[in-house]
Amino acid sequence: MMAVAKKDQERAGYAWMYGAQARKDGKERAVPAYWQEFADAWLQGFDGQPIAGAGKVSPISDQMEAEIDEAGVEKS
Repeated sequence: MMAVAKKDQERAGYAWMYGAQARKDGKERAVPAYWQEFADAWLQGFDGQPIAGAGKVSPISDQMEAEIDEAGVEKS
């Protein structure tokens, strides 16, 4: 496996999370232009697959997601 820069690993992780969120939001399975460089990770997230080479990925629980959403709403 090719070594990936930490910054790229982080971006791939975010791409994966955005893909997973797009599926939850009922969006179509089409990689947004912003994530084209990390399309594989975005699609893996959308399909609910773990990120390649990342080991086990724990999904964000609905409870934690609600807490994060509440915190974001309270700040605005």
